[in-house]
Amino acid sequence: MASAMRYARRGVLNTPPNPNVGCVIVKDGQEIAVGWHHKAGEAHAEINALHRAGDQAKGATAYVTLEPCSHQGKTGPCANALIDAGIAKVYVAMEDPNPLVAGKGIQKLREAGIEVNVGLLEARARLLNQGFIKRMESGLPYVRVKMAMSLDGRTAMASGESKWVTGPEARKDVQGMRARSSAILTGIGTVLADDPSLNVRLESGALGIQDDVRQPLRVILDTAGRLPSDAKLLNLEGQVLLLTADKSKLFEHANLQVEEVALKDGKLDLYEVMKVLVKHEINEVHVEAGSVLSGALLSENLVDEVIVYMASHLMGDDAQGLFSLPGINSMQERIDLKIEDIRAVGDDWRIAAKPVINKDRLEQK
Repeated sequence: MASAMRYARRGVLNTPPNPNVGCVIVKDGQEIAVGWHHKAGEAHAEINALHRAGDQAKGATAYVTLEPCSHQGKTGPCANALIDAGIAKVYVAMEDPNPLVAGKGIQKLREAGIEVNVGLLEARARLLNQGFIKRMESGLPYVRVKMAMSLDGRTAMASGESKWVTGPEARKDVQGMRARSSAILTGIGTVLADDPSLNVRLESGALGIQDDVRQPLRVILDTAGRLPSDAKLLNLEGQVLLLTADKSKLFEHANLQVEEVALKDGKLDLYEVMKVLVKHEINEVHVEAGSVLSGALLSENLVDEVIVYMASHLMGDDAQGLFSLPGINSMQERIDLKIEDIRAVGDDWRIAAKPVINKDRLEQK
Protein backbone atom coordinates (compact mmCIF):
# COMPACT_ATOMS: atom_id res chain seq x y z
CA MET A 1 0.00 0.00 0.00
CA ALA A 2 2.89 2.35 0.74
CA SER A 3 4.13 1.71 -2.80
CA ALA A 4 0.66 2.46 -4.20
CA MET A 5 0.72 5.78 -2.36
CA ARG A 6 4.07 6.72 -3.84
CA TYR A 7 2.65 6.14 -7.31
CA ALA A 8 -0.51 8.08 -6.46
CA ARG A 9 1.59 11.18 -5.73
CA ARG A 10 2.83 11.19 -9.33
CA GLY A 11 -0.55 12.46 -10.46
CA VAL A 12 -0.84 15.30 -7.96
CA LEU A 13 -0.34 18.09 -10.52
CA ASN A 14 -2.86 16.94 -13.13
CA THR A 15 -5.64 14.97 -11.44
CA PRO A 16 -7.85 17.83 -10.08
CA PRO A 17 -10.76 17.79 -9.63
CA ASN A 18 -10.29 14.03 -9.29
CA PRO A 19 -8.42 12.45 -6.35
CA ASN A 20 -4.87 11.09 -6.51
CA VAL A 21 -5.01 7.29 -6.62
CA GLY A 22 -2.40 4.57 -6.91
CA CYS A 23 -2.74 0.82 -7.45
CA VAL A 24 -0.27 -2.03 -7.07
CA ILE A 25 -1.09 -5.60 -8.14
CA VAL A 26 0.73 -8.40 -6.33
CA LYS A 27 0.93 -12.12 -7.13
CA ASP A 28 2.93 -14.81 -5.36
CA GLY A 29 4.50 -12.13 -3.17
CA GLN A 30 5.78 -10.06 -6.08
CA GLU A 31 4.61 -6.75 -7.55
CA ILE A 32 3.55 -7.54 -11.10
CA ALA A 33 2.01 -4.22 -12.11
CA VAL A 34 1.50 -0.67 -10.92
CA GLY A 35 -0.73 2.18 -12.02
CA TRP A 36 -1.81 5.64 -11.00
CA HIS A 37 -4.31 8.22 -12.13
CA HIS A 38 -2.33 10.45 -14.49
CA LYS A 39 -4.85 13.11 -15.44
CA ALA A 40 -8.52 14.00 -14.97
CA GLY A 41 -10.59 12.46 -17.75
CA GLU A 42 -8.08 9.67 -18.40
CA ALA A 43 -7.92 6.08 -17.12
CA HIS A 44 -7.95 5.53 -13.37
CA ALA A 45 -5.17 3.87 -11.40
CA GLU A 46 -6.76 0.41 -11.37
CA ILE A 47 -7.29 0.39 -15.14
CA ASN A 48 -3.67 1.36 -15.78
CA ALA A 49 -2.40 -1.34 -13.43
CA LEU A 50 -4.69 -4.01 -14.89
CA HIS A 51 -3.57 -3.09 -18.39
CA ARG A 52 0.04 -3.69 -17.37
CA ALA A 53 -0.78 -6.92 -15.53
CA GLY A 54 -2.69 -8.51 -18.40
CA ASP A 55 -3.62 -12.16 -17.80
CA GLN A 56 -1.46 -12.28 -14.68
CA ALA A 57 -4.15 -10.30 -12.84
CA LYS A 58 -6.27 -13.43 -12.44
CA GLY A 59 -6.03 -14.63 -8.83
CA ALA A 60 -3.84 -11.65 -7.83
CA THR A 61 -4.21 -9.10 -5.02
CA ALA A 62 -4.75 -5.40 -5.68
CA TYR A 63 -3.73 -2.63 -3.28
CA VAL A 64 -5.63 0.60 -3.98
CA THR A 65 -5.28 3.89 -2.10
CA LEU A 66 -8.95 4.82 -2.59
CA GLU A 67 -12.09 2.72 -3.01
CA PRO A 68 -12.54 1.65 -6.65
CA CYS A 69 -15.33 3.61 -8.31
CA SER A 70 -18.61 1.88 -9.11
CA HIS A 71 -20.24 4.42 -11.41
CA GLN A 72 -19.87 5.46 -15.03
CA GLY A 73 -18.16 8.83 -15.31
CA LYS A 74 -15.71 9.93 -17.99
CA THR A 75 -14.27 6.43 -17.60
CA GLY A 76 -15.88 3.09 -16.73
CA PRO A 77 -16.31 1.63 -13.22
CA CYS A 78 -13.00 0.38 -11.81
CA ALA A 79 -14.78 -2.12 -9.55
CA ASN A 80 -16.16 -3.86 -12.66
CA ALA A 81 -12.70 -3.94 -14.24
CA LEU A 82 -11.20 -5.62 -11.16
CA ILE A 83 -13.98 -8.20 -11.19
CA ASP A 84 -13.64 -8.89 -14.91
CA ALA A 85 -9.85 -9.30 -14.57
CA GLY A 86 -10.29 -12.05 -11.97
CA ILE A 87 -8.67 -10.22 -9.05
CA ALA A 88 -9.06 -12.42 -5.94
CA LYS A 89 -8.39 -9.95 -3.12
CA VAL A 90 -8.40 -6.18 -2.74
CA TYR A 91 -6.90 -4.00 -0.01
CA VAL A 92 -8.43 -0.52 0.06
CA ALA A 93 -6.81 2.25 2.11
CA MET A 94 -10.03 4.23 2.57
CA GLU A 95 -13.62 4.44 1.47
CA ASP A 96 -14.34 7.05 -1.19
CA PRO A 97 -16.15 10.07 0.36
CA ASN A 98 -17.77 10.84 -3.00
CA PRO A 99 -21.52 10.13 -2.54
CA LEU A 100 -21.55 8.55 -6.01
CA VAL A 101 -19.25 5.82 -4.66
CA ALA A 102 -19.22 5.85 -0.81
CA GLY A 103 -19.06 2.10 -0.19
CA LYS A 104 -20.78 0.99 -3.38
CA GLY A 105 -17.52 -0.05 -5.02
CA ILE A 106 -16.53 -2.16 -2.02
CA GLN A 107 -19.98 -3.72 -1.92
CA LYS A 108 -19.83 -4.59 -5.62
CA LEU A 109 -16.46 -6.31 -5.18
CA ARG A 110 -17.70 -8.34 -2.22
CA GLU A 111 -20.87 -9.36 -4.01
CA ALA A 112 -18.64 -10.72 -6.80
CA GLY A 113 -16.86 -12.94 -4.26
CA ILE A 114 -13.72 -10.84 -3.92
CA GLU A 115 -12.22 -10.54 -0.44
CA VAL A 116 -11.99 -6.84 0.46
CA ASN A 117 -10.05 -5.34 3.37
CA VAL A 118 -10.54 -1.64 4.15
CA GLY A 119 -8.47 0.78 6.25
CA LEU A 120 -4.85 -0.17 5.52
CA LEU A 121 -2.74 3.01 6.07
CA GLU A 122 -5.93 5.09 5.98
CA ALA A 123 -4.42 8.11 7.78
CA ARG A 124 -1.69 8.38 5.13
CA ALA A 125 -4.23 7.89 2.38
CA ARG A 126 -6.28 10.84 3.64
CA LEU A 127 -3.21 13.09 3.40
CA LEU A 128 -3.00 12.26 -0.30
CA ASN A 129 -6.32 13.93 -1.03
CA GLN A 130 -7.02 16.51 1.66
CA GLY A 131 -8.76 18.86 -0.75
CA PHE A 132 -10.91 16.24 -2.46
CA ILE A 133 -11.90 14.69 0.86
CA LYS A 134 -12.80 18.02 2.45
CA ARG A 135 -14.86 19.05 -0.57
CA MET A 136 -16.80 15.80 -0.48
CA GLU A 137 -17.28 15.65 3.29
CA SER A 138 -17.93 19.31 4.14
CA GLY A 139 -18.85 21.06 0.91
CA LEU A 140 -15.85 23.37 1.32
CA PRO A 141 -12.41 23.37 -0.33
CA TYR A 142 -9.10 22.93 1.45
CA VAL A 143 -7.64 26.42 1.91
CA ARG A 144 -3.91 27.05 2.12
CA VAL A 145 -2.68 30.59 2.85
CA LYS A 146 0.86 31.37 1.73
CA MET A 147 2.74 34.33 3.21
CA ALA A 148 6.33 35.58 3.09
CA MET A 149 7.78 37.56 5.95
CA SER A 150 10.93 38.98 7.45
CA LEU A 151 12.27 37.77 10.77
CA ASP A 152 10.30 40.56 12.47
CA GLY A 153 7.03 39.42 10.89
CA ARG A 154 6.73 41.99 8.06
CA THR A 155 5.46 41.24 4.56
CA ALA A 156 5.96 44.56 2.74
CA MET A 157 7.33 48.02 3.31
CA ALA A 158 4.92 50.80 4.27
CA SER A 159 4.97 51.90 0.61
CA GLY A 160 3.74 48.45 -0.45
CA GLU A 161 7.12 47.38 -1.87
CA SER A 162 7.47 43.61 -1.40
CA LYS A 163 9.84 42.35 -4.12
CA TRP A 164 11.47 40.34 -2.86
CA VAL A 165 10.94 39.37 0.78
CA THR A 166 12.33 35.88 0.21
CA GLY A 167 14.95 34.35 -2.08
CA PRO A 168 14.70 32.57 -5.46
CA GLU A 169 14.56 29.06 -3.97
CA ALA A 170 11.53 29.96 -1.86
CA ARG A 171 9.81 31.52 -4.85
CA LYS A 172 10.43 28.38 -6.90
CA ASP A 173 9.00 26.31 -4.04
CA VAL A 174 5.83 28.43 -4.17
CA GLN A 175 5.53 27.70 -7.89
CA GLY A 176 5.31 24.00 -7.08
CA MET A 177 2.61 24.75 -4.52
CA ARG A 178 0.65 26.74 -7.09
CA ALA A 179 0.96 23.90 -9.59
CA ARG A 180 -0.74 21.38 -7.31
CA SER A 181 -3.59 23.72 -6.43
CA SER A 182 -6.99 23.83 -8.11
CA ALA A 183 -7.28 27.60 -7.70
CA ILE A 184 -5.12 30.58 -6.75
CA LEU A 185 -7.06 33.24 -4.85
CA THR A 186 -6.29 36.85 -4.09
CA GLY A 187 -8.05 40.15 -3.45
CA ILE A 188 -8.43 43.15 -5.72
CA GLY A 189 -6.05 45.12 -3.49
CA THR A 190 -3.19 42.82 -4.42
CA VAL A 191 -4.12 43.01 -8.11
CA LEU A 192 -4.17 46.82 -8.09
CA ALA A 193 -0.93 47.11 -6.11
CA ASP A 194 1.18 44.41 -7.79
CA ASP A 195 -0.52 43.49 -11.11
CA PRO A 196 0.42 39.84 -10.43
CA SER A 197 0.35 36.94 -12.90
CA LEU A 198 -0.87 34.33 -10.37
CA ASN A 199 0.12 31.53 -12.72
CA VAL A 200 2.49 28.57 -12.74
CA ARG A 201 5.69 29.72 -14.41
CA LEU A 202 7.70 26.50 -14.16
CA GLU A 203 7.75 24.24 -17.22
CA SER A 204 6.88 20.54 -17.24
CA GLY A 205 10.47 19.37 -16.83
CA ALA A 206 11.06 21.53 -13.77
CA LEU A 207 7.88 20.15 -12.22
CA GLY A 208 8.85 16.55 -12.99
CA ILE A 209 5.92 15.82 -15.31
CA GLN A 210 5.58 14.92 -18.99
CA ASP A 211 2.15 16.46 -19.60
CA ASP A 212 1.51 20.14 -20.23
CA VAL A 213 1.41 22.32 -17.14
CA ARG A 214 -2.14 22.75 -15.83
CA GLN A 215 -2.89 26.36 -14.95
CA PRO A 216 -5.08 26.66 -11.82
CA LEU A 217 -8.19 28.82 -11.92
CA ARG A 218 -7.25 32.36 -10.83
CA VAL A 219 -9.88 33.77 -8.45
CA ILE A 220 -10.16 37.50 -7.68
CA LEU A 221 -12.35 38.87 -4.89
CA ASP A 222 -13.48 42.29 -6.06
CA THR A 223 -16.47 43.64 -4.15
CA ALA A 224 -16.91 46.85 -6.15
CA GLY A 225 -15.79 45.65 -9.59
CA ARG A 226 -12.48 47.55 -9.78
CA LEU A 227 -10.50 45.05 -11.88
CA PRO A 228 -8.64 46.96 -14.65
CA SER A 229 -9.30 45.74 -18.19
CA ASP A 230 -5.54 45.69 -18.82
CA ALA A 231 -4.68 43.52 -15.80
CA LYS A 232 -1.79 41.21 -16.69
CA LEU A 233 -3.52 38.04 -15.48
CA LEU A 234 -6.33 38.46 -18.04
CA ASN A 235 -3.97 37.88 -20.95
CA LEU A 236 -2.23 34.76 -19.68
CA GLU A 237 -3.11 31.13 -20.31
CA GLY A 238 -5.95 29.88 -18.10
CA GLN A 239 -9.23 31.21 -16.80
CA VAL A 240 -9.96 33.99 -14.32
CA LEU A 241 -13.00 33.90 -12.04
CA LEU A 242 -13.95 37.25 -10.55
CA LEU A 243 -16.35 37.27 -7.60
CA THR A 244 -18.12 40.54 -6.95
CA ALA A 245 -21.24 42.05 -5.42
CA ASP A 246 -22.42 43.61 -8.69
CA LYS A 247 -21.28 42.07 -11.95
CA SER A 248 -22.96 44.76 -14.04
CA LYS A 249 -19.90 46.93 -13.39
CA LEU A 250 -17.52 44.45 -15.05
CA PHE A 251 -16.40 44.29 -18.66
CA GLU A 252 -16.38 41.19 -20.88
CA HIS A 253 -13.19 39.32 -21.64
CA ALA A 254 -12.56 35.91 -23.23
CA ASN A 255 -10.63 34.65 -20.18
CA LEU A 256 -12.90 36.23 -17.57
CA GLN A 257 -15.89 34.70 -15.83
CA VAL A 258 -17.82 36.86 -13.36
CA GLU A 259 -20.18 35.68 -10.61
CA GLU A 260 -21.99 37.55 -7.89
CA VAL A 261 -21.59 36.74 -4.20
CA ALA A 262 -23.68 38.10 -1.32
CA LEU A 263 -22.23 40.68 1.04
CA LYS A 264 -21.56 40.26 4.74
CA ASP A 265 -20.72 43.38 6.75
CA GLY A 266 -20.07 45.26 3.52
CA LYS A 267 -17.62 42.71 2.11
CA LEU A 268 -18.00 39.52 0.12
CA ASP A 269 -19.24 36.67 2.31
CA LEU A 270 -16.16 34.44 2.42
CA TYR A 271 -18.15 31.34 3.27
CA GLU A 272 -20.26 31.90 0.16
CA VAL A 273 -17.06 32.45 -1.82
CA MET A 274 -15.92 28.98 -0.84
CA LYS A 275 -19.29 27.49 -1.79
CA VAL A 276 -18.93 29.02 -5.25
CA LEU A 277 -15.48 27.47 -5.59
CA VAL A 278 -16.86 24.06 -4.67
CA LYS A 279 -19.45 24.51 -7.42
CA HIS A 280 -16.44 24.82 -9.74
CA GLU A 281 -15.05 21.53 -8.33
CA ILE A 282 -12.13 23.23 -6.61
CA ASN A 283 -10.32 20.91 -4.20
CA GLU A 284 -7.38 23.03 -3.00
CA VAL A 285 -7.32 26.82 -2.83
CA HIS A 286 -3.90 28.46 -2.71
CA VAL A 287 -4.23 31.96 -1.24
CA GLU A 288 -1.68 34.68 -2.05
CA ALA A 289 -3.22 37.83 -0.68
CA GLY A 290 -2.60 40.77 1.60
CA SER A 291 -2.97 40.88 5.36
CA VAL A 292 -6.64 41.92 5.32
CA LEU A 293 -8.02 39.04 3.22
CA SER A 294 -5.65 36.50 4.78
CA GLY A 295 -6.67 37.64 8.26
CA ALA A 296 -10.36 37.58 7.37
CA LEU A 297 -10.12 33.99 6.13
CA LEU A 298 -8.42 33.01 9.39
CA SER A 299 -11.04 34.83 11.46
CA GLU A 300 -13.83 33.01 9.62
CA ASN A 301 -12.20 29.62 10.36
CA LEU A 302 -11.87 28.92 6.64
CA VAL A 303 -8.11 28.28 6.62
CA ASP A 304 -6.84 24.70 6.80
CA GLU A 305 -3.13 25.40 6.49
CA VAL A 306 -0.76 28.34 6.74
CA ILE A 307 2.56 28.32 4.88
CA VAL A 308 4.97 31.05 5.95
CA TYR A 309 8.35 31.62 4.32
CA MET A 310 10.59 33.46 6.77
CA ALA A 311 13.60 35.43 5.54
CA SER A 312 16.61 36.30 7.68
CA HIS A 313 16.30 40.07 7.58
CA LEU A 314 14.45 42.83 9.42
CA MET A 315 12.11 45.33 7.76
CA GLY A 316 11.32 47.70 10.62
CA ASP A 317 8.33 49.02 12.54
CA ASP A 318 6.66 50.84 9.66
CA ALA A 319 6.51 47.77 7.41
CA GLN A 320 3.23 45.88 6.99
CA GLY A 321 2.34 42.94 9.22
CA LEU A 322 1.48 39.37 8.33
CA PHE A 323 -2.24 39.17 9.15
CA SER A 324 -4.82 41.85 9.89
CA LEU A 325 -6.75 40.46 12.87
CA PRO A 326 -8.74 43.25 14.54
CA GLY A 327 -10.78 42.45 17.61
CA ILE A 328 -8.30 40.16 19.34
CA ASN A 329 -7.80 41.77 22.73
CA SER A 330 -6.96 38.90 25.06
CA MET A 331 -4.89 35.74 25.09
CA GLN A 332 -8.11 33.73 25.15
CA GLU A 333 -9.07 35.18 21.75
CA ARG A 334 -5.77 34.42 20.03
CA ILE A 335 -5.62 32.05 17.07
CA ASP A 336 -3.42 29.10 17.90
CA LEU A 337 -1.46 27.26 15.24
CA LYS A 338 -0.04 23.75 15.34
CA ILE A 339 3.31 23.66 13.55
CA GLU A 340 3.48 20.60 11.30
CA ASP A 341 6.81 21.16 9.55
CA ILE A 342 9.79 23.51 9.48
CA ARG A 343 12.51 23.25 6.85
CA ALA A 344 15.13 25.33 5.10
CA VAL A 345 14.40 26.43 1.53
CA GLY A 346 17.50 28.11 0.20
CA ASP A 347 18.39 30.92 2.62
CA ASP A 348 14.83 31.05 4.01
CA TRP A 349 12.73 28.89 6.30
CA ARG A 350 9.36 27.40 5.39
CA ILE A 351 6.92 26.90 8.26
CA ALA A 352 3.79 24.81 7.71
CA ALA A 353 1.11 25.13 10.40
CA LYS A 354 -2.56 24.35 10.86
CA PRO A 355 -4.98 26.57 12.79
CA VAL A 356 -6.34 25.04 15.97
CA ILE A 357 -10.10 25.54 16.20
CA ASN A 358 -10.89 27.56 19.32
CA LYS A 359 -14.40 26.58 20.41
CA ASP A 360 -14.69 29.63 22.67
CA ARG A 361 -14.03 31.92 19.70
CA LEU A 362 -16.61 30.06 17.62
CA GLU A 363 -19.24 30.48 20.33
CA GLN A 364 -18.44 34.19 20.61
CA LYS A 365 -18.88 34.62 16.84
